[in-house]
Amino acid sequence: MPAEKRSIGQVLAMLKNDFPDITISKIRFLEGEGLVSPERAKSGYRRYTETDVERLRYILTVQKDHYLPLKVIREHLDMMDRGMEPPALETPRP
Repeated sequence: MPAEKRSIGQVLAMLKNDFPDITISKIRFLEGEGLVSPERAKSGYRRYTETDVERLRYILTVQKDHYLPLKVIREHLDMMDRGMEPPALETPRP
């Protein structure tokens, strides 16, 4: 059974509870920065896999909780793409 693919609106709805400030523009921006690469349907619409959603969740979490810049996040994602673990991040203090 093929993996389910979601529209950008469905992805937004999935992430909104954990990241209330997320917008479609932010998701498109992260794609433009090369941090996520959803498939494109023949019509041109973005189609996100579960892997894409988890990647977005990782990006948004490290931005929110650890204030990491995109350059560092990109390095972490590159490591993950090569099957490596990104550096452990300290849990922020309340």
